[in-house]
Amino acid sequence: MHTRSAADGSDVLSELPGELMMWVLITSELLVFGAALLACLSVRIADPGRFAADQALLDQGAGAINTIVLVTSGLCAAVAVRAREAERRKAARLWLLAAGSLGVVFLIVKAFEYASKASLGIDIETSPFFTFYYLITGFHALHVVAGLIVLGLVAWADSVRNMEAAAAFWHLVDLVWVLLFPIIYVLR
Repeated sequence: MHTRSAADGSDVLSELPGELMMWVLITSELLVFGAALLACLSVRIADPGRFAADQALLDQGAGAINTIVLVTSGLCAAVAVRAREAERRKAARLWLLAAGSLGVVFLIVKAFEYASKASLGIDIETSPFFTFYYLITGFHALHVVAGLIVLGLVAWADSVRNMEAAAAFWHLVDLVWVLLFPIIYVLR
């Protein structure tokens, strides 16, 4: 397979920040989440009234807080990469710590949301909406956990290339939530 070359003759794929396999993973994960969201929207068409009634039981405020938390966390990860590129390793690690800490905040808010639903007797089998809600947001929460592990590993093995790859994965986590929030919490 031939790839286009950059102006200096190097392989275009080598110009991606981080590692190629991380981009393969990111692309595959976006396809999985995209398929899940399309399935959710398709089922919604079958019973929009019930879907909207169930959706009204969600805490939009918590979803909005988590959106702000993850977008801010993504900014911290990007700043960490820039700090590492400038050879400011300690600052880069602190920015990664900030990104990871906000990831933990996201998980805590999500845990409170799940507990709130459980206290109302709402679980994965309550309705098609809540099946999608728990599956999609739970799968996303697993990605947040994986991202936290990656950020921790990269804080230890902090090459620029590693930080770029970790930040790219963390931005996947951000992007997916930015797509999930309006579809799951807002779109009526």
